Amino acid sequence: MNYSLDDLLVSAYENIPEAESRPVIGITANYSDIDATVRDRYYKQIISAGGVPVIIPPIADTAIIADTLNKVDGILLTGGGDYNPLWCGEEPSPKLHNINKERDAAELILTRLAYNKQIPMLGICRGIQTLAMTLGGHVAQDISSQATIKHSQDADREEATHSVTVEEGSMLHSIYFPTTNTQHPTSNTLNVNSFHHQAVDNPGSIFRATAYSKDGIIEAIESTEYKNVMGVQWHPEWLGKDGLPLFKWLVDSAREYKDVAELHSRVLTLDTHCDTPMFFHEGVDFTKRDNRILVDLHKMTDGRQDATIMVAYLPQPKEGQEFYENINPNFPKERKSITPSSYADSIFDIIDSTVTKVPQYLSIARTPTDLYANKQQGKKSIMLGIENGLAIEHSLDKLRHFADRGIVYITLCHNGDNDICDSARGCNTHNGVSEFGEQVIKEMNRLGIMVDMSHAGEKSFYDALEISEKPIVCSHSNSRILCDHPRNLTDDQLRAIAKKGGVVHTTFYHGFLNQTSEADILDGIRHLEHAIDIMGIDHVGIGTDFDGDGGVCGMRDASDIQQFTRQLLRRRYSESDIAKIWGGNWLRVMTEVQKAK
Repeated sequence: MNYSLDDLLVSAYENIPEAESRPVIGITANYSDIDATVRDRYYKQIISAGGVPVIIPPIADTAIIADTLNKVDGILLTGGGDYNPLWCGEEPSPKLHNINKERDAAELILTRLAYNKQIPMLGICRGIQTLAMTLGGHVAQDISSQATIKHSQDADREEATHSVTVEEGSMLHSIYFPTTNTQHPTSNTLNVNSFHHQAVDNPGSIFRATAYSKDGIIEAIESTEYKNVMGVQWHPEWLGKDGLPLFKWLVDSAREYKDVAELHSRVLTLDTHCDTPMFFHEGVDFTKRDNRILVDLHKMTDGRQDATIMVAYLPQPKEGQEFYENINPNFPKERKSITPSSYADSIFDIIDSTVTKVPQYLSIARTPTDLYANKQQGKKSIMLGIENGLAIEHSLDKLRHFADRGIVYITLCHNGDNDICDSARGCNTHNGVSEFGEQVIKEMNRLGIMVDMSHAGEKSFYDALEISEKPIVCSHSNSRILCDHPRNLTDDQLRAIAKKGGVVHTTFYHGFLNQTSEADILDGIRHLEHAIDIMGIDHVGIGTDFDGDGGVCGMRDASDIQQFTRQLLRRRYSESDIAKIWGGNWLRVMTEVQKAK
């Protein structure tokens, strides 16, 4: 061995740029006696796959785990002892082996937080059980009554002793049996090693089983949510080159995650429509992670989302109904005294008070300049909007009042005609935009408020396009040719709004994406790309409609925002195009509209 430190450092200095580009993989440590330990096979496979391994000690401190996750690009959940069955509300089986209490809480916390952050994960043996235990599946304490083959081999760990059948179409199948020739299917059998008496017997709803042993034991699971999360029951770290493809998958997934994270640090990400405020009267706290809502401060942070436009949504009363009959029953005031205007004001009051509580993390934005300044300061931004011009109560003075409050757009109508215009779900009351509606649009132009024609009828859409001196927008609308719903836009409408400089933002309400099967993130991509084909890249964006019944598989809530970016990168969109999609186009229109002020 050369004991000259200077000689040893020569190659290190030469390779620093390359080394810094490698993804960092956190490896969970075992706990033995008084030491945190890890088998060298794990980190050697990570290195062979092109990653940088770091060991994560078994410490159940949420702050330390959260900080650790901010510094890694992937997680390897390693093998080891059994879980305490009390974690899943069960008493121990007589056949339960050793329990590793030092690891349980630490790894359960780490796995849940990593999943929320979209961090790629590979679980091995105990690791696959960690995924199931944490994320809604179930682990059988002992499989001896079901197993008809030996699952705890006496042979050397490097030797495969039984086979597993891999589901075609799974990530696991694409890793081991890649092919583009559908006329000649590849094999679907892997030979693996085996050292376990527990196994996942129910993967839950967010995983699916993708490999089985010959006796039906689940040997692999993977995400059903388009996330790079997978678990295997065998030990690929011992299988050398035969096990390496799984580690390459993890490292490649981590590299993809790292690319998305770095891109989001440079690009402003704005969702132009969310309805979360309609739940504020139920006591939800936007500053805390709350399963009742799809957008909160924590989910925005997990998804690396910079900004959202929160609307005060006003349901359109049916004929003979009073406005208060349709609003949230938890509204704190005397219901019969509530007017559309006072209801919208109450929503904005709650948003203001929420921002006041955490000014270091959250800020109201009124202009594109505000958005970029908040991003630079590490703050999330909320912009204000109104969904349904009913809020102005047939009064231009009240329109000016909401302009003073800082709203950036008004969706002129919702599901029903109002005094401004006819809805796509209305009765053609005005044959388009009313005389009062024309005044509203012109005053919105003067005040610098964007005219949003999502929900509007087709005649209303074209009327607004002609009346408005500024470009109009559709904050959350899809393509009718792909999903035949009157709420969606025809190709002619897409061309017309683009010709006038406006934008149309793809939404994730399932009924506007796909009416023949369950919608998912790829349907959103399909609608976005159709809009790009018709309008061009400068006229599209994203308005999720989260908490307004928006949210589909792969884009369930704000923590999934970066999932969409990952899909765009896979399709080779440039950074400048992604920046346009994630708000750049919208902000161009907003800047032009706000010049009127």
